[in-house]
Amino acid sequence: MMKDRTLILIKPDAVKKGLIGIILSRFEDKGFRIAKLKMMRLSEEDAKRFYDVHVSKPFFDDLVSFITSGPIVAALIEGKNAQETVRKMIGPTNPRDAPKGTIRGDFATSITENAIHASDSPESFSKEYKVIFGSDQDYFT
Repeated sequence: MMKDRTLILIKPDAVKKGLIGIILSRFEDKGFRIAKLKMMRLSEEDAKRFYDVHVSKPFFDDLVSFITSGPIVAALIEGKNAQETVRKMIGPTNPRDAPKGTIRGDFATSITENAIHASDSPESFSKEYKVIFGSDQDYFT
């Protein structure tokens, strides 16, 4: 049986501000397990693959430019209702709409510099995981 899992990326703005530990601890405090963790810098090619669902949107180039502007931290999060609960914990994309207490409500400064990404569906998770961690074989075990 596949476990409830999702992928988060702590974006360059949050890494630069020294928020890695604070953000990760919120997931652990909520009872989630960090099953994989990786600090990396996305190449432009991988960033375009990661965000390819937005390729026709006017903000696509800004997304790619921002996510490749510095190191990110990727984490595979697992636990009960991981995808749904993690999305609630991070809050809406626009920090103006994100309540205090959510990660974006507390740390994001703009729609682009919004501290964190989390997969929004099982399909997105599968695709995004492959971009970040490579083969998807190990997350099914």
